[in-house]
Amino acid sequence: MTPIALAIACLTFVTLGYSALCAASPFGTCRKCNGFGFAMDTDRKGRPKRGKSCRRCRATGKRIRVGRWLFNRAQRIYREGTH
Repeated sequence: MTPIALAIACLTFVTLGYSALCAASPFGTCRKCNGFGFAMDTDRKGRPKRGKSCRRCRATGKRIRVGRWLFNRAQRIYREGTH
């Protein structure tokens, strides 16, 4: 198998895998708060405590994946264009 065909096969496999992941699980953990929903802070003694709520995920700990966001946007544009 030529290197170009191997690269195309790998890219196709990765793309289909990510599409399946977005379809099966559209929400992933927030990268800013690591899925906690809040920032970890420490008190004066160095013990961990709950910090502020995460603004990026609105304290849920979950965010929509990029692929699912693009799919939803394409569906919305298509739906609005056909009416």
